[in-house]
Amino acid sequence: MDTSPSAGLPAVRRVDYRGDGLVESDVAASPFLQARAWIDAALAAADERDDVPEPTAISVATVDESGAPDVRTVLMRFFDERGPGFVTNLESAKSRELQADPRVAAALTWPAIYRAIRFRGRAELVGRDEVEAYFDSRPYGSRLSAWASDQSRPAADRAELERRWQEALERFPDTGSDRDVPVPDFWGGWRVVCDEVEFWAGRSNRLHDRIVFRRTGEGTLADPDAWTRLRLQP
Repeated sequence: MDTSPSAGLPAVRRVDYRGDGLVESDVAASPFLQARAWIDAALAAADERDDVPEPTAISVATVDESGAPDVRTVLMRFFDERGPGFVTNLESAKSRELQADPRVAAALTWPAIYRAIRFRGRAELVGRDEVEAYFDSRPYGSRLSAWASDQSRPAADRAELERRWQEALERFPDTGSDRDVPVPDFWGGWRVVCDEVEFWAGRSNRLHDRIVFRRTGEGTLADPDAWTRLRLQP
């Protein structure tokens, strides 16, 4: 039996990460400023090239009731000095897990530009006013889906989803208004209040850069005095 590391896998494809790296002199004063710069760069790259799709796709890791890790990818819909945030059904698996244990980790990853940001901390609910403002900005079909889906619950088949969609369509016809579909009571958002933010930049020969901000005091991501900075070996 072949027990080599690549057994059962296609031929190993090796890529030398020729990124710009990240040296201390180029790091912003706060994790917010550094993250904002990288997120803006990823958004710009997505407009200019085809290999940076969904630049705000963020992986969110939680723990379930047994303590087992759980991870999924959603879209980051909020980002300010308070931290990154996303929207979801508040009765979904991730919401139930966060309600039971607010410890959370999240990551933005942009392989084509050899960058990633890791966030660790605790989750808190996004304010209802922010949730409503975001919901009203969504396309009509996305607002309908919030009503049509019992997120994370089993469905008998695709036909059940289509039936629920049709029911929502009939209940909330498209009038062209941002408010023709109300925000469901069971729909909201979560924000990661960070205790640690790591910036990873790929380099040649796997000698990558890892710069970490760790919380040492009170304050937001934009407050330099609330954080200490260090380099981790790759």
